[in-house]
Amino acid sequence: MPLTRISLAKTIKKQYFFKLKANITSFTLLIGIQLLAILFSLGGVASSSTGSTNIKLSTQYYTADIVIIFTLIWAFVMAITITTKPHRDLDFTFVTNRLSSSLTNILYLLTLSIVGSMMAILSDNLLRVIIYTFLDKQFYSSTMGLQEYIMGISITSFYVLMVCSIGYFVGTLVQISSLFTILLPALFFGSLFLRPSMNEKPIITNAFEYYLLESSLTLFIVKIVITTALLFTISTSILNRMEVRQ
Repeated sequence: MPLTRISLAKTIKKQYFFKLKANITSFTLLIGIQLLAILFSLGGVASSSTGSTNIKLSTQYYTADIVIIFTLIWAFVMAITITTKPHRDLDFTFVTNRLSSSLTNILYLLTLSIVGSMMAILSDNLLRVIIYTFLDKQFYSSTMGLQEYIMGISITSFYVLMVCSIGYFVGTLVQISSLFTILLPALFFGSLFLRPSMNEKPIITNAFEYYLLESSLTLFIVKIVITTALLFTISTSILNRMEVRQ
């Protein structure tokens, strides 16, 4: 193996573990956000009712969906945060360049995605315990086997990683010009209101349906991997063209 490749691998390894230690508070924040999401989940994510003259049956449904949504928001914010100048300056504690810094960031975000997804899926068990223990309701739940947990964590990890890539791309654009802090929100909210006024679905809605409504697991993975790889590649290319230190 060439010396430069060995040097790059060692640099990435050192940066990766340093970044985990330096950003340990991000995991603390994740715990706090997910606990808050569980609190919101106690109201149920959906409900239904049926009955007759003398009998009325009301049903509330509890899932970890809100926890997953909060985890996605957390991942998006964390991805933007590591592109900021204070975090980029930390990378130069080592002899490094933009490429090694970007690859380390991707590994770091991959770790956040897996840890966040595991905690989000497993939080469903904590939610069940809280409901069963503290809420005065007749409670029924379906059991999940190991295969279901692994599948849930894997799929959620893909979603979280894609959101990380979007956040990383957004953060990279902001590093190019602060005008993007105004332009990107304007484009986002503009797409929400402009197209509906033209009797068309918002672009964001079409994007959500493109990924969320995919019935084939293989196509779902291909879509997520291609999108994530493309965004990370573009972001890395942009950062590589920037000065080694601003």
